[in-house]
Amino acid sequence: MSMIGKIIQLSQNIGVSIMESIEITDSHLIKVSQQISTQDIKNAVDQVLNKENGSRLKFYLSSCINCGMCFNACHFCISHNFDPYYSPVGKVKNTLKKIIKKNGEITPIEMAKIAEIAFTECTLCKRCVLYCPMGIDTAYLMSVVRRICCLIGMVPQYIQDTVNSHAAFFNQMWVKDDEWVDTLKWQEEELRGEFPWGEIPIDKVGADFMYSVIAPEPKFSPELIYYMSSIFNIAKVNWTMSSQPGWDNSDMAMYVRDDTISQQLKRSHFEAALKLKCNYIVMCECGHAFRSVYDTINRQLGWKYYPIKVIHAVEFLAYLLKRGKIKIREKIKEPVTIHDPCNISRGRGLHNLLREVVSYLCENIIEMYPNKEHNICCGAGGGVINCGPIYKEKRVKGNKVKAEQLKKTGAKIVIAPCHNCHSGLEDIVQFYELDMKVRFLGEIIYNLMEKPV
Repeated sequence: MSMIGKIIQLSQNIGVSIMESIEITDSHLIKVSQQISTQDIKNAVDQVLNKENGSRLKFYLSSCINCGMCFNACHFCISHNFDPYYSPVGKVKNTLKKIIKKNGEITPIEMAKIAEIAFTECTLCKRCVLYCPMGIDTAYLMSVVRRICCLIGMVPQYIQDTVNSHAAFFNQMWVKDDEWVDTLKWQEEELRGEFPWGEIPIDKVGADFMYSVIAPEPKFSPELIYYMSSIFNIAKVNWTMSSQPGWDNSDMAMYVRDDTISQQLKRSHFEAALKLKCNYIVMCECGHAFRSVYDTINRQLGWKYYPIKVIHAVEFLAYLLKRGKIKIREKIKEPVTIHDPCNISRGRGLHNLLREVVSYLCENIIEMYPNKEHNICCGAGGGVINCGPIYKEKRVKGNKVKAEQLKKTGAKIVIAPCHNCHSGLEDIVQFYELDMKVRFLGEIIYNLMEKPV
């Protein structure tokens, strides 16, 4: 049977109930279910469906024709032999449509399962939008479900902890202001061991670029700050970093759909740059943080235009390389493949620019297929990896198709300019025992660029 024939046959199963049993991985969700009532759930459903959403939601819910074309879009579905349960339409049926069908009268334990589907079985990658003949945005529908879950506290504990940290310290890793500054001074000291004239300017007023990172960098990977600081110094650009709340550009609240905290985070990010009178914000190699700016915050804050232009690290590194501000002394000769992060490729169209950057760095580039805007998600985005290690096995088994795609290239290096993609791909490489390494652009450029003697 052809692939299309198989999809059509499988799609016929969508009309019946798919979620036959309630098995919940996260004991925290079970605990929450014991503390809320059906009325709590009904109140949250009424708030989200009747007061916060309108025609967009109604259009998507009424437009699905059960054609099954989305089956071939979702890495979860493909990796589970096109099981209808894991299809985008199946996920909508077992979450939002179930809530609506029961008029919001969902039991707490049913809601716990709905939360687990919405938070851990959909990465909000939006690949299904490209396959749907009606243009239905399943990521948006899942975010509506997450919003309901947020209002009743039905959120996986690990990702909720990052949101709590955002609320307390304006970063996702409980990093205190003095710890952040100490990390920058530490990396500057390390930098001067290699470049005696090097510096990491803090709170420099009037710089062209404010560089912002996500909190896992000072917490776990300060070397990434070192690599980019070296690049800034070698390129001799006018730059700075902020010591104030807003230095962390991440936004887990966006994925939990705690809209109030999300708004506060993004406002603080722009305010940090405005106080320093910078011309541009350069974001580190992170996809979700970039998405929070171009796809979310303008609507939430009601801004028509951003007060400062924001560019992703891929755009900034392309700018430096094209203008000769960074010169590469030699290229990588090993076979290399490129992973297209969903939020900067499908979401922002930076996939061709990414290839321009990689062409400066590598001789032997082997493409994965499909790629660019049709790329297969890393399986870690949408906050899924942030839901914690208890979901790791589900996550990597749910992306067997990505492992197969990587293996076919025969590449030894996977370039992934996104933190969650980097972590998700490392888990896949380890789980499926693939002989390759995952690398950031900043690390590669640091190792390859010409440096003053």
